[in-house]
Amino acid sequence: MAIKGVLFDFSGTLFRIESTESWLRAVLAEAGAALPEAEVVRAAERLEAAGALAGGVPPEDPLPADLAALWAVRDRSAEEHRAAYTALSLRVPLPDPGLHDALYDRHMTPAAWRPYPDTAEVLAALRGRGVAIGVVSNIGWDLRPVFREHGVDHYVDAYVLSYEHGVQKPDTRLFALACDALGVAPEDTLMVGDSRHADGGAADLGCAVHFVDHRPVAERPDGLRPVLGLIG
Repeated sequence: MAIKGVLFDFSGTLFRIESTESWLRAVLAEAGAALPEAEVVRAAERLEAAGALAGGVPPEDPLPADLAALWAVRDRSAEEHRAAYTALSLRVPLPDPGLHDALYDRHMTPAAWRPYPDTAEVLAALRGRGVAIGVVSNIGWDLRPVFREHGVDHYVDAYVLSYEHGVQKPDTRLFALACDALGVAPEDTLMVGDSRHADGGAADLGCAVHFVDHRPVAERPDGLRPVLGLIG
């Protein structure tokens, strides 16, 4: 089978969000809010445990029923995404309540994201081979500026984002929309992602699937390169 199109997940696959501590420090600096060092570190630890950083780790503790229900559908719309992550952030006391909205806003900025070291290399190589490239993401905001800021937008033929369609992975409808956007049949498409649950849904549509490890940028210098060996 010759692969004619490759779909990539965003967070943990092509890009990685900054650390929770970096995220918090950036917002505190922007707001001019000074906290003792020990309090900054402790607040960052609590925000991480709460799962408040989108693209970071999920909540460590079981969520109340109402928040658990919202968490399960957080990627269906911009409103649900903001509500879910802001509710998680609000579980951690901060000196100014407005910081919670600022934290959510920060994670949507290109500065909060870094491409993996081999992202541009692999996308360029696929483009050179004439392979169509799509990005399929469970997300509540427009990630296109992140790709533009980091100089890789021109490699992407189509973006299929859950909040724009009201459908989130692993629902096969989102992958079908992506294949249609590329003009490639599912059986000629490879899905690359870090979540066996969410991204693995592409297999139910007939796509081949390849998984990468969701690790910090410095710890995964060449995790995407094996994709090139899968293209016939």
